[in-house]
Amino acid sequence: MVRTLLFASLALLLAGCTPAPVEDSPAEVRGIWLTNVDSDVMMSRASIAEAMQFLAEHHFNVVYPVVWNKGYTLYPSAVMDSLFGLPIDPVHEGRDPLQEIIEEAHRHGLRVMPWFEFGFAASYQAGGGHLLAARPHWAARDAAGRLLTKNGFEWMNAYHPEVQDFLLALVKEVVQQYDIDGVQGDDRLPAQPVEGGYSAYTDSLYRAEHGGQPPPADPHDPAWKRWRADRLNAFAERLYREVKALDPDVLVTWSPSIYPWAYDEYLQDWPAWLRGGYADLVHPQVYRYEFDAYRRALLSQGADSLGLTPAQHAKVIPGVLMKVGDYRMTPTLLRQVVQFNRTLGYPGEVFFFYEGLRLNDDEVADSLRASAYRTPARLPDFLLEPR
Repeated sequence: MVRTLLFASLALLLAGCTPAPVEDSPAEVRGIWLTNVDSDVMMSRASIAEAMQFLAEHHFNVVYPVVWNKGYTLYPSAVMDSLFGLPIDPVHEGRDPLQEIIEEAHRHGLRVMPWFEFGFAASYQAGGGHLLAARPHWAARDAAGRLLTKNGFEWMNAYHPEVQDFLLALVKEVVQQYDIDGVQGDDRLPAQPVEGGYSAYTDSLYRAEHGGQPPPADPHDPAWKRWRADRLNAFAERLYREVKALDPDVLVTWSPSIYPWAYDEYLQDWPAWLRGGYADLVHPQVYRYEFDAYRRALLSQGADSLGLTPAQHAKVIPGVLMKVGDYRMTPTLLRQVVQFNRTLGYPGEVFFFYEGLRLNDDEVADSLRASAYRTPARLPDFLLEPR
């Protein structure tokens, strides 16, 4: 026993950081989203380095840093520079937060999957912002011809080929230029509020396929919803195929809202992405404020409910709300949620978002470290197999 302890101590000293998971470690995705809203973690190299060390010490293994938000990138982007003269969020001018995160995360054995949070949104309560000011023909429209707006977000037209090419160019730029482990779309990529689809371009596209008939005036018409969702599905597949053509080892992950709400409100038919083979992971946002509501929501996302095979459903790992606005997840709720995930066979979870771990002297993080995350975890084998 003494000899074993001596060797273990020596290994830790040589590693200089949290020990790497071994073969008998649990196979789990333990993820966290890093935001640039209500968080300062990305504001300096020092805060990034401290955060990555903290996450490794608390046995996380994946970080999802935002790289596209408010119409800006959080890395120097040649695409944004050429189209809008805005190579990076002005707050980060002179830095490359994504590169800093990659270096510090990989130093501690954490995987990095950049998160394109803003998706097809153009702005938030800004009338389309600088994106639509420069390219007004990219605007999405509702049935009254107004700029498509939902919950304060103004939207680009997700069915327009220029808009699709733009988002795909951002994703491919990151894949080509950075040593990343994956990329992620979310509840706005690919997505479009169900109230949209009435721009001149989309109208002409629909008429060309329907004998000159205009789109239904009711945005909730089932066939009209299906037509639009199919185009978002095609974009998701295109993104997946083009990313894999650049680097087959880069995972393509998605974090939509729960189904069928995601489809009914934002035309996200994400079970089809799994059935079609263009999703390596899906993290449905099972965002609830108390356990019974979480339990009911997660139960509704089972394989049978979603029309998935067990192998397809194995790629579903829930997203969990840790903090938003004034809401704070308690350690008790956290333990209940993680235990319920394991009871249902889910190998992990992804938490929104990092700052929730650090509240009250790291109360939630320490509770997690003392319970479900007592030991390091390796990623599930299906994520490590050649794709």
